[in-house]
This record gives sequence, C-alpha cells and structure tokens, in this order.
Amino acid sequence: MPKRKPTKSALIKKADKVFSLYIRQRNSDHRGHTECFTCGKHDHWKKLQCGHFMSRRHYSTRWNETNCQVQCSACNVFRYGEQYKFSKNLDSKFGENTAEDLLILSNKTVHYDAADLLQLIEFYEKKISELK
Repeated sequence: MPKRKPTKSALIKKADKVFSLYIRQRNSDHRGHTECFTCGKHDHWKKLQCGHFMSRRHYSTRWNETNCQVQCSACNVFRYGEQYKFSKNLDSKFGENTAEDLLILSNKTVHYDAADLLQLIEFYEKKISELK
C-alpha cells in the first residue's frame, strides 16, 4: 500500500513543533537552561514555551525567529504573551522599531504549500541537530 502524503494541517503542526524546539533550545546553556524573554525566569527549555509577539494566526510571522522568543507559561498563557513587555524587549535586543516592523510584516498575506512546509521542517530539524 502506498504511503499517504501528510495533510497540510499535519505539516503545519509538525513545523510548529520543530520550530518551537529550536526557539526554546537556541539560547540554552550546557544544562539546557534558558530564560523567559519577558520576565527573565530561568528554567529548562523543556519547561518553557515558544512565545509569539505577533499571533501564530499570522503566517508571515508564525515561523519568524525574531517574532518568536522563549517564554514561561505564566507570561505566554496566563498574561496573554506580555505583548507590551515583549515589544519593548524586541526593540531593546534587535533595534528600535523591530516590534513595529513585525506588526507590519504580520499583515502581509503569505501562503505555504506542502513543499514550503516540508522545507521549513527540514531546515529547523537541521538547525536543532547543529545545536547539539
């Protein structure tokens, strides 16, 4: 029986997972610890989340490495992403108007097909393997 092609929604889910793994690990230390971008809480990357400045519903910024930073669940979920602090920290770390530029970018329409998503997954799987 031939292998079925994954659905677009399955590919999006896989891309989200791989991207989140990368974002949470990219700045972790040798013990796997990193810190929340908005409150500074230190914890193991497995206990933290991939927080998005502009919501994941915006595909133009969904897998943007600047738009996405490590956040604790308190900031990301219970404090709704701490968007104001997030924007201030983005501008401080990446330069003035970074948050505004991401806002503008988030309003652009982007369409991903299966090939794009497979390429994105492969790219971040490679980046994760390079971290080890």
